[in-house]
Amino acid sequence: MRAYLKSLAALVLGLSALLGRADMSTAQQNPVTAIDVALRPDATMIQRASASNARLLKVYPTGFALDATHNPHITMLQQFVRTADLDKVYAAVSNVLVGETPTRWKLKAFKYYYIPVPPTGLAGIVIEPTEDLLRLQQKIIDAVLPFTVRTGTAAAFVSTEDGRDIQPFLIDYVTNFIPTGSGKKFNPHVTIGVAMESYLKVMLAEPFESFTFSPVGAAVFHLGTFGTARKELKALPLKS
Repeated sequence: MRAYLKSLAALVLGLSALLGRADMSTAQQNPVTAIDVALRPDATMIQRASASNARLLKVYPTGFALDATHNPHITMLQQFVRTADLDKVYAAVSNVLVGETPTRWKLKAFKYYYIPVPPTGLAGIVIEPTEDLLRLQQKIIDAVLPFTVRTGTAAAFVSTEDGRDIQPFLIDYVTNFIPTGSGKKFNPHVTIGVAMESYLKVMLAEPFESFTFSPVGAAVFHLGTFGTARKELKALPLKS
């Protein structure tokens, strides 16, 4: 019996190790990782984003809910980076944040928008760009650039369907984020979900009650379907 229990214990330990390896982040398994350097919004924005997300889920239940694996966030930069350099990316962005105080900023959310993904659209709450946001974005771009690669594949993202849930437009979006989504073309927003375009057009035509909020944290996320922040790779502190 004692020999049997020892064998059983060894089997359990072996299975645990195997499951641990199977649970490793895709970021650790692939040479390229799709990341999102993002600010975390406060409770005011999260409440508004969550209410809008619930509305979209009612009309499009196959969308996604904002939760721990679809983190509400304000994208500052999306890029493909070398997985081996992730720790250097975290350190570089942390050094940038040391000189900034985003928790003191008052940002204004003023409308909805969506990115067409016919016949659906990816919707978000738009935030007015400020000099602070633009300055911080450029500093993050400069800090991360040495660790980037030109482009990647679906394997660089978090996927639950062997890459089939990673939209082709998303790969292009991350590849071209700097020329199309930074500086004067920066469109700060919090993604709220997916719905049919016909519904989103009606939603965008409705009056929007603007509100102010502040960032409360920052993180580097591993991107997933529709550019969602699927996995937190590294939480980054902000000065208060």
